[in-house]
Amino acid sequence: MEIILKEDVINLGYKGDIVKVKDGYGRNFLIPTKKAVLATESAKKMLAEDLKQRAHKLERLKNEAIALADKVKEISLTVGAKTSTTGKIFGAVGPIQIADAFEKAGITIDRKVIVLKEPVKEIGTFKATLKLHKEVNVEFSFEVVSE
Repeated sequence: MEIILKEDVINLGYKGDIVKVKDGYGRNFLIPTKKAVLATESAKKMLAEDLKQRAHKLERLKNEAIALADKVKEISLTVGAKTSTTGKIFGAVGPIQIADAFEKAGITIDRKVIVLKEPVKEIGTFKATLKLHKEVNVEFSFEVVSE
């Protein structure tokens, strides 16, 4: 089933993308929750017209994402976590704690755009990726310290 996404869907695509999904996923989840519409010929024509009109806005959003990526590269991020005497973290450090650390550093970042390769369960320096825009991904490192 071919659908047109009406909003960004994690691990599927971005707003305005035409993607193929399994029939059940499209019919039972994406279309009823208004995250997508069927990719009919008329819908594709409307999408093309929309994309022409939004080209300027998309360029501005991309430039904002690039500016934010430059800010993120300059920051040294430190995340505090409660640990045992051996250095193991109680629980794990996830995107929520990293977003809070960015907030303390003066940058507002949505936790949904932070991608960790694996859960962080010990003290040390780790890498994560920010997916700020379709074409702007920035990798940053952060340090986990004991509180």
